[in-house]
Amino acid sequence: MEVIYGLIPGMLLLGLAAVAVLFWAARSGQFDDLEGDGQRLLLDEDEILDQDSVDPRCRPDAKPDTDPNEPQRN
Repeated sequence: MEVIYGLIPGMLLLGLAAVAVLFWAARSGQFDDLEGDGQRLLLDEDEILDQDSVDPRCRPDAKPDTDPNEPQRN
């Protein structure tokens, strides 16, 4: 029964710490974009990549490469 005298203040301190963390998260903007992560999860990786990081030969408007070892046809 004497243990409860230590547990009650401990639980009150733990509860106050949880409330303080909740307020800190709300003030620092942790809950500003609730739908963004869900939308990014559904996007294809191709849409997420920057166009600069994509190999230029893989773009739809790229001209086909010619092999220098292949004889040219006229």
